Amino acid sequence: MTKSMSLFFAILSVLLMSATAIAISYNGWVAVLCFLLTICSIGAGFVVKARMRRQG
Repeated sequence: MTKSMSLFFAILSVLLMSATAIAISYNGWVAVLCFLLTICSIGAGFVVKARMRRQG
């Protein structure tokens, strides 16, 4: 995985984690949605990394 792509996934994950933390104090359902998006984002990063490693 390129460094710029790694940086993208890292920043996206941190932003989603921050959104989850903020949403906890406002609405539980929004917090759950943000949490699921965070988990999917982290998982997508691992999937992209594995596919790129397999190709190259």
